[in-house]
Amino acid sequence: MIVVVRRRPSSTRIQVFDDGIGIFRKIKAAFSLEEETQAILELSKGKLTTDPDRHSGQGIFFTSRMMDEFSILSRGAYFSRQATRRVDWILPADDPDVSTMVTMELDNNTERTLKDVFDQYSSGENYDFSKTVVPLRLAKFGEEKLISRSQANRALARVERFKAVVFDFAGIEMIGQAFADEIFRVWARAHEDVACTVIYASPAVRKTIAAVGPAANVNY
Repeated sequence: MIVVVRRRPSSTRIQVFDDGIGIFRKIKAAFSLEEETQAILELSKGKLTTDPDRHSGQGIFFTSRMMDEFSILSRGAYFSRQATRRVDWILPADDPDVSTMVTMELDNNTERTLKDVFDQYSSGENYDFSKTVVPLRLAKFGEEKLISRSQANRALARVERFKAVVFDFAGIEMIGQAFADEIFRVWARAHEDVACTVIYASPAVRKTIAAVGPAANVNY
């Protein structure tokens, strides 16, 4: 493993290089996922680790939200999250042989604090990790549309472990009736103890959700 730190007048950048199997490939294999895109989706939700005896599965979730820029390049897949951009995104990389490179950058004069980030997604005196965000754009494989119940269940995997879930529709222009019904009627009514919030939904998405009669625990 190699760690490189570059401090500039305005920001500090840290890059970590690892020559292992690759983070997305490891998650895909450990949890028998269909594609590496799904591994990124699960990683972005938090509470995911391939070594629960040594890790809580919270590190990447909170670190990516603390940084101004956070990205992972790993064996053919690239995930990026920026504080100033609404949409998390994944792209195929040119070189599938590149192992794992994690890049983090933070403004030297940022007013963001760890407490701010933990307060947003945690609750209780012990900072119980109780709230997650599901970036639904990452629930797609390639150029497919979000229309089926199987896609909805892909997005819903493990979110019942949280007390609150935010469904982030940034970058999604439309969804299918079956997709909306599975999340906002079937699943939401079966998990009334989980508070659901919809953000960045287009008028077309809102119309489709309204048409299936969402449960009382769904807020906009």
